[in-house]
Amino acid sequence: MAGLAPLLVAPAYAIVGGAAPSTEGVGRSVVTIVGSRGNFCTGTLIAPDLVLSVAHCVQPGAIYKIVEYGADHQPQLKDVKKVATHPGFNMQTMLAHRATADVSLLQLDTPKKNPSPIGAPTTPLTAGNRFTIAGVGVTIRGDGKSGGTVRTADLVATGQPGTLQIRLVDPAGQGARAGLGACTGDSGGPVFEDQQSKPVLVGVVSWSTGPNGAGGCGGLTGVTPLTLYRDWIVKTAQQWGSTLATP
Repeated sequence: MAGLAPLLVAPAYAIVGGAAPSTEGVGRSVVTIVGSRGNFCTGTLIAPDLVLSVAHCVQPGAIYKIVEYGADHQPQLKDVKKVATHPGFNMQTMLAHRATADVSLLQLDTPKKNPSPIGAPTTPLTAGNRFTIAGVGVTIRGDGKSGGTVRTADLVATGQPGTLQIRLVDPAGQGARAGLGACTGDSGGPVFEDQQSKPVLVGVVSWSTGPNGAGGCGGLTGVTPLTLYRDWIVKTAQQWGSTLATP
């Protein structure tokens, strides 16, 4: 874990485009995942001992930990005892920004508070539907030190959203110019939708682009909705003895 030292300094920022920090509300269930190969991602507590993230963040052959900040604001690494990725996940498909089962679960050694309930996006899914993303990723692409603090952003669906993939944009720029959006480290972050006046976790952040589909951040935010994968999450949680949060 020595290569993670730049991340484990005092937390800084997350999500490009000037998103505000979020220590309350949906931000309370968001966690930082770090790997022994030097990567970091976002996850969401969905049971006291269970974190939901994306499959491409927790590939075999590495050790993963959860970063926790104590009362003294110093980072501590907490153990992960089990990791599962959806059997339908395909890395090449994800890298091409196409739909795949980019979903994973991590079971914690030490339970935490404030899990979020999971669900599925409201149907019919149409362009303009509103969602809130959260993450601990960087605000400046390529600057790992600008990541580490939970931030949220309100985005809208664009194109033809469906049960396989949803593409989100900042409503101010509609993806044509740089705005709010996921960036490095936000992968695995939760995507919430207000349902009956309550935030429900309905997807995870899988990828991002710059404006007009260019490389980078601040353009499109690609989301894997939980519609087709909720049953796998529930079944795995049951097998591991984890009790999912309820609405």
